[in-house]
Amino acid sequence: MSRQVTVAIAGLGNRGRDVYAPFAEMFPERMKIVAIADPIPERIEEVAGRYHIPLEKCFSSAEEMLEQDKLADAAFITTQDRQHATQAIKAMEKGYDILLEKPISPNLKECRMVAEAAEKYGRNVVVCHVLRYTPFYQEIKRIIDSGTIGDVVSVMGIMNVGYWHQAHSFVRGNWANSDVTSPMILQKCCHDMDLYLWLTGKTCRSVSSFGNTYHFKKENAPAGAASRCTKGCKAKKDCIFDAEKIYLINEDTGVLAGNVGWPAEVLSSRPDEASIRKAIEEGPYGRCVYDCDNNVVDHQIVNMEMTDGASMSLAMSGFTPDVSRYTKFMGTRGQIIADMGANMITLSRFGKKEEIIDVSKLAEDFSGHGGGERRMVEAFLDLITGEGEADDTITSVARSVESHVIALAAEESRQNGGKVIYLDETRQEREGGM
Repeated sequence: MSRQVTVAIAGLGNRGRDVYAPFAEMFPERMKIVAIADPIPERIEEVAGRYHIPLEKCFSSAEEMLEQDKLADAAFITTQDRQHATQAIKAMEKGYDILLEKPISPNLKECRMVAEAAEKYGRNVVVCHVLRYTPFYQEIKRIIDSGTIGDVVSVMGIMNVGYWHQAHSFVRGNWANSDVTSPMILQKCCHDMDLYLWLTGKTCRSVSSFGNTYHFKKENAPAGAASRCTKGCKAKKDCIFDAEKIYLINEDTGVLAGNVGWPAEVLSSRPDEASIRKAIEEGPYGRCVYDCDNNVVDHQIVNMEMTDGASMSLAMSGFTPDVSRYTKFMGTRGQIIADMGANMITLSRFGKKEEIIDVSKLAEDFSGHGGGERRMVEAFLDLITGEGEADDTITSVARSVESHVIALAAEESRQNGGKVIYLDETRQEREGGM
């Protein structure tokens, strides 16, 4: 029988409270929450009650919790982006193994410091690149590793952010302003950079990138727009970004259509019509998308040259109806078209009939980022108990840093008119900044 791992969770937002904490109920024999930290008392009260955590193990900040003697086997760090690095290093000093929400940090020096601390203290630090663990990308990895499509020469990816997700997370929400959080290409697409490197086994040589805030700015506000959706907005009827439409009415996201998970659970711990109306009337998610403090891009293209001469590209756009990833891998003997939204992989060997792989038939559980969240947490727990090894899937902090190098270089290129950034220089010369 597996040993139970005790866990301290720092940060009770969507990831900590709604995604990772419930695994303690899903497999209680493997994971038990014994300490929590968050600055919002209501979150502490809710989570403490649900998981039977005593008052003396509840803290108002990660820093306060990490001042105590070691409280658990592992720490789940799910706070805001710019808090991750210092909290992770402190947790390692205290003796914790860590499940670290991505990104590690928007500062490359801090990323390296976390990796160095993991080595210094001998800690397991797994970064939450959940997509590696999905049946979908595991199948693509199997196909590429088999040599079926030969050497991968080109990769073309599209990150469909989704119009309402763009508005929710990157205009109104926590990741709207890179001055206090992370560049969007890092926060949203370090997943993609990590996937491309892992799937192909390649290393990036140089990066160029273009993008901007094209639409979500004051000058694009429709006539009659108000600062809040619920207070006298005369453009409300035709505005697709209207908060009431997204959080109340929308078939995929609205509580009136029965959707009480994400994103509604970000607005209220107990989403219903009354709590969501109150949130959009009073909170940040009811602001006009054309009158927010956002400065991150709403579209961006990244071009990557690999050290072996292969090339890759990624287009990230907030102007899509769906939230999904679509990738084409082109090799010397065939190609893969990977449509994660449809859970379908099309394998074409040159000169042979194409094969359609319905990934939905390869596994039963696709909840939580295509089934990646549960598999990642279980892999982490196996690592802690010694029942698993740091195999090719496990996203150790040392491996994860490389995806951050690419994303941060892409942001530097974008800010400098698409200038080509050579990553050897980035890796060697950015010790004091970025």
